[in-house]
Amino acid sequence: MFEIFKDKEGIFYFRLKEKNGQTVLESDGYTQKTNCQKGISSVKRNSKNEDRFEIKQSPNKKWFFNLKAGNGQLVGTSVFYDSENNAKNGIKSVMRTAPTSELVDLSK
Repeated sequence: MFEIFKDKEGIFYFRLKEKNGQTVLESDGYTQKTNCQKGISSVKRNSKNEDRFEIKQSPNKKWFFNLKAGNGQLVGTSVFYDSENNAKNGIKSVMRTAPTSELVDLSK
């Protein structure tokens, strides 16, 4: 499930959650809700293509992945994982769930 939410400064974000409630992908901030919604549409489209995912290791040795659009623009970033294998499983989860996930707007 995708959730749109707004912080105290009025910036919009989305996150993709698994059925168990665990967040697997998060966005950067958007000043307009319509752009946040476009970001979700981009995740739905681009998550079907494994080549759009990029696995990285942070300086603290945790693993994460980025999802990029066809033009190379960052669409979303995963949570941190303890292993590269767990990050790969996170990618599989996004590929499986994102294209058909419903949207819940918590920003109202």
